[in-house]
Amino acid sequence: MAYQVTLITPEEKDRLAARFMPSVRYEIKSEIYGCCIKLLSDDPVLKDTWQENFYSMSQNIRSHGRMFVFRDPESPPDSVFYDSKTRTVFLFNVGYYGWVKSLALSLAGDILEEQHAIFSMHGALVDIRGSGLCLTGTSGAGKTTQTYGLLKDPGTRIVSDDWFFSRVFGPEILSYGSEKNFYIRQDLETVWKEYGGLVRADEYDRDGRAVADIRWVIGKGRLLPMTTLRTVIILKRDPSDRNAVQSLNPDTALDLFTEHRFFNPHHLDSSPYKMAIRTQYLRDLLNRTTVYEVNTTGTPAETQRLIRSLAAIPQDDSP
Repeated sequence: MAYQVTLITPEEKDRLAARFMPSVRYEIKSEIYGCCIKLLSDDPVLKDTWQENFYSMSQNIRSHGRMFVFRDPESPPDSVFYDSKTRTVFLFNVGYYGWVKSLALSLAGDILEEQHAIFSMHGALVDIRGSGLCLTGTSGAGKTTQTYGLLKDPGTRIVSDDWFFSRVFGPEILSYGSEKNFYIRQDLETVWKEYGGLVRADEYDRDGRAVADIRWVIGKGRLLPMTTLRTVIILKRDPSDRNAVQSLNPDTALDLFTEHRFFNPHHLDSSPYKMAIRTQYLRDLLNRTTVYEVNTTGTPAETQRLIRSLAAIPQDDSP
């Protein structure tokens, strides 16, 4: 990660807000799993991308959290400041939209985990004939590539390709998506030809990404609002490890999650209290799911076959 979050006081928040409020051209209220998150910015491209990404919220609803996103000559690149008391985030000189949307989701998660026992998972979530499967893991391990590969199976539907919320209900983990459209990579169509033409070449941003409505490829009925999570697959890419897959017990899996900061580099508040409630939630989740670790050092197609065998998905025999 190229940014670090600096926690600020409400007084510091007030000073920053007073400084940038006169420059606000857009105030966009969006719903992120029941939370009203308000974007404040002067950037029309950011405004349009945000509105394509998230569901809209009535302007009559008061915001639960706010995000100021601006260019600021007084701040270094990729500066992030957060006041946890008023749930206000300032992003200065952040050019990558993926961080903007992840911090918006993190802001909603910060609210939900304390007040509603609803927790964030940084990972993809698909539904396989009624059972939820999560793909998470280290950056660059192939989470997005493998998620969209699974969608080539007509019995697999998607809840989220990057971030979802979940909560414990008795013996089950109910999990929910929150994004209207997904922020996809341009090279996705290189690996899986089915996604070619989903976005025009000139619509990708400088990072080679764009918010896209994948319903045009997979069909309207295959984007679900929720599923019951039953399987967790942790992806890694380690050429020194000769094991392609191993089953993990809950304690080992929990150690792996905590070692890697929950595989989520976008938490706004990592105080001991926050870490404790997230650890307890993960313990509950891992005791209610089956967990595997998959090493993605093979080709995408080889890893796809391995994941499908674990999830009991028919193998894809297309070239």
